[in-house]
Amino acid sequence: MRLINATIATLDGNSPYGLIENGTVVIDQQAISWVGPEAELPTEFAEHEQTDLGGRLVTPAFIDCHTHIVHGGHRAVEFEMRLEGASYEEVARAGGGIVSTMRSTRAATVDELVTSALPRVDTLLAEGISMIEIKSGYGLDVNTELAMLRAGRAISTLRPLRVKTSFLGAHSLPPEYKDRADDYLEEICLPALTQAHAESLVDAVDGFCEGIAFTPEQIKRVFDHAKSLGLPVKLHAEQLSHLGGTALAAEYGALSADHLEYANDNDAKLMAAAGTVAVVLPGAFYTLRETQKPPIDSFRKHGVPIALATDSNPGSSPVTSLLLTMNMACTLFRMTPAEALAGATRNAAKALGVTDSGVIRTGLRADLAVWDVNHPAELAYRVGFNPLHQRIFGGACTV
Repeated sequence: MRLINATIATLDGNSPYGLIENGTVVIDQQAISWVGPEAELPTEFAEHEQTDLGGRLVTPAFIDCHTHIVHGGHRAVEFEMRLEGASYEEVARAGGGIVSTMRSTRAATVDELVTSALPRVDTLLAEGISMIEIKSGYGLDVNTELAMLRAGRAISTLRPLRVKTSFLGAHSLPPEYKDRADDYLEEICLPALTQAHAESLVDAVDGFCEGIAFTPEQIKRVFDHAKSLGLPVKLHAEQLSHLGGTALAAEYGALSADHLEYANDNDAKLMAAAGTVAVVLPGAFYTLRETQKPPIDSFRKHGVPIALATDSNPGSSPVTSLLLTMNMACTLFRMTPAEALAGATRNAAKALGVTDSGVIRTGLRADLAVWDVNHPAELAYRVGFNPLHQRIFGGACTV
C-alpha cells in the first residue's frame, strides 16, 4: 500500500514535527517500507497500490502510556464530594478513593471487567490510539490483581490494538491491612507480582509513592523484587507532595515517573541522567483542581522527554480522550502543540520501553493516524472535536 498526497508529521529528527509536505508512506504487510517526499519515491515502490489522502495529515498513531482503564464501578459520588470541598486525600482517608473502586473490582469477574472496559477502550480507539498501557491496582489481593491483568491481556485479543500491562499492587492499602503496609507487601503484593510474572501477565511494575500510599523505602522492596524478575519499573511520584519518589525512580532507571506536580529541578536532572521519561497527566490535575504544576521548564532545560497520557481512571481522571489531554497539557501546563503531539506518540512509546512505534520511520510498525486537518497544531488546538479520518494498525485500515 502506498499513501500519497499527504502532509506527514513523522515526529522523527530534530524539527518540532518532522514535517514532510506532499509526502508518501509505503507500507508492506505490518511495516513502513519507505517514507519521504513523493518526488523522491524509489522506483521499486512505484507499482504499489496507492491511496490518495487529499493533503490530509498523517501522524504516528497515538499511544496512551498511563491508564487504569480496567476497573469495577464508578466514583461519581466522590466527584460530588470534592465539589463540595473535600480534598482527594480526605476522600481517600474516609474510605473512598482507590478502596471504593477496590470493592467494586473485587466483585467483578474477568469477563465483567473486560466488558466494562471496552467502551472506554473504544472511545480511545476512535481517536487514533494504537497502544495503551493498563494497570492493575484496584484488586489489592492476589486473585483480583491477577484478574485485572488477565482482563488487560484479553482486551488486546478483542480489539486491534497493543496492550502493555503494568502490575500496580503497591497502589493503596486494603482495609484488612490498615496501618500494616509492610505486611501487605510481604503477604499480598510481592506474591501477586511473582505469580503475575510466572503467568506472563506483566510487562512492567508500578507503584504509588505518596503519603496516602507507600513510602520510598517500601517502594524499594517492590522495585527490588521487580528487578529480580527482570521487569522494568515506573512510578507514580510527587503528585500530592514531594516524598522523594522521583529520585527513587531515577535511581532504579525507571522507564517513567508519572504525575510529578511536586517534582523539582534536581529531580529533572536525575531523570535526565537516568533516561527516565516524565509522564504528565493533566486530566488528574484538572479533575482534582490542583494548582501546583509539574516543572515543565526544568524538563525542557535538562532534556527530559515529556509524555502525555489520559490517566483514565474512575476517580481522579475519568478521561477517555487523548486529544482533550493534549489540549489540557497546552492550556494548563503551557506545553506547545508540538510537545503535546510528541508526548502522545514518540515519548509515550519511550515511557513504555517500546522502540518499534511512536515515529514514522522506515522499518517501524505501520501504526498511523490520518486526520482531517491541515496542520498538526490543530490536534491540540480544538476542544471536543475528533478529526480522525482513518486509523492504520499494523498496516491494516481499521476506521
